Amino acid sequence: MMTLDTPFTAAGRAVRRLGCVAALALAGCTQMARLPTVDVVQPSAALPLPEAAVFTAAAPAAAAHAPPNGAIFQADRYRPLFESHRARIVGDVITVRIVEKVSAVQKSTSSVDRSGDIAATLSALPFLKPSALTRSSATGSASNTFEGKGTTENSNDFSGTITASVVQVLANGHLIVAAEKQVGVNANVDVLRFSGQIDPMSIAPGNSVLSTQIANVRVEQRGRGQQAEAQSMGWLARFFMSVLPI
Repeated sequence: MMTLDTPFTAAGRAVRRLGCVAALALAGCTQMARLPTVDVVQPSAALPLPEAAVFTAAAPAAAAHAPPNGAIFQADRYRPLFESHRARIVGDVITVRIVEKVSAVQKSTSSVDRSGDIAATLSALPFLKPSALTRSSATGSASNTFEGKGTTENSNDFSGTITASVVQVLANGHLIVAAEKQVGVNANVDVLRFSGQIDPMSIAPGNSVLSTQIANVRVEQRGRGQQAEAQSMGWLARFFMSVLPI
């Protein structure tokens, strides 16, 4: 028995199914559009600052937490009067000169050549005269040639300057620094993030250090806005690229 609301119910079900398919398609496109991430240590503005490690002359590798006690002297913020201004505690800033340049070239060449010849002549056979064997000869030749070449080349050049802040002091005195710089022009935003581990002995006068002297360097530069969207592949093209076998 058909009721008056049957067509509307069927149409509603069709709309719901179409909505589910569209949601799944959009979710899939979102997954395909996900950008590869870089494991950059977040700067101090995004995460709470860890307590600084306090080192003593007797036990330089032993760290003790010094919570605020209301006194004027704080061990984790103490700086000698004649100490050179060098980043060493949480919150200090240091200038990082990024001079990352990586170039790799790999070439391979293979060549194989092989050839062979064979010749045979009959001079005598039973019951036949030698004059009948004047043209009884056989020859054969074979050759095989293979040649292959391959070249792989990769070059990466990144230079710039960014000021990072110390977010953690390790037990051996090394500094974990992180920095973030955002520049917005019109509808575009350029984001530069940096993090790494610095040996205080590598810090040059002027409280600066080269990125080539920093361990576990993580550098990320991305854009947000219309310019970045114009350089990304459309969702339909990404869908067919991930589905097609060739």
